[in-house]
Amino acid sequence: MNRVIIAHGWEGYPKEGWFPWLKRELEAKGFAVEVPQLPDTTNPRIEPWVKALATATGTPDRATYFVGHSMGCQTIARYLTSLPANLVVGGAVFVAGFFRRLTGLEAEQGVQETDRHWLGTPLDLVAVRQHLAASVAIFSTNDPFVPLDNVADFEHILGAKIIILPERGHFSGSNGCTELPEVRDAIFELAQGV
Repeated sequence: MNRVIIAHGWEGYPKEGWFPWLKRELEAKGFAVEVPQLPDTTNPRIEPWVKALATATGTPDRATYFVGHSMGCQTIARYLTSLPANLVVGGAVFVAGFFRRLTGLEAEQGVQETDRHWLGTPLDLVAVRQHLAASVAIFSTNDPFVPLDNVADFEHILGAKIIILPERGHFSGSNGCTELPEVRDAIFELAQGV
């Protein structure tokens, strides 16, 4: 059975924004869907987030797909580098993902520390790609946090199909994003091997 694990972002939660809608859409087509609550979302850290994602995933295989939003994309990428060298999952859809930089963050010390923690910790994107059969990365032209210079890593290192949507903000529930058909369609394409 095809499985999808959805990783929310910083200050996110399983019932936020478009996650419940996507879960229903995918389950209606026979996918098993997990949306784990990642720990301490106001102060996210790599090790506990990757561990929680690994626990939710169990044993991944070619029928396992991931969807990440924002910091959830980082979490998925870091989780993939922990897998055995020859293990390949079906694919991933990265929404508002970043590996280079974030913008528009508050100047509070805790926020800046979290930014440095994730972006300052090395991540081998070549190793990430080796675990992905395929991937799709979705961005918005007016995302206040994820500038479009993040696209290059997804396109040129991960080999992701790039989708840039006009003026969709950060694709979060707080800015009214409760459905995201592009993610659903990308999962269907990945699962069909298109």
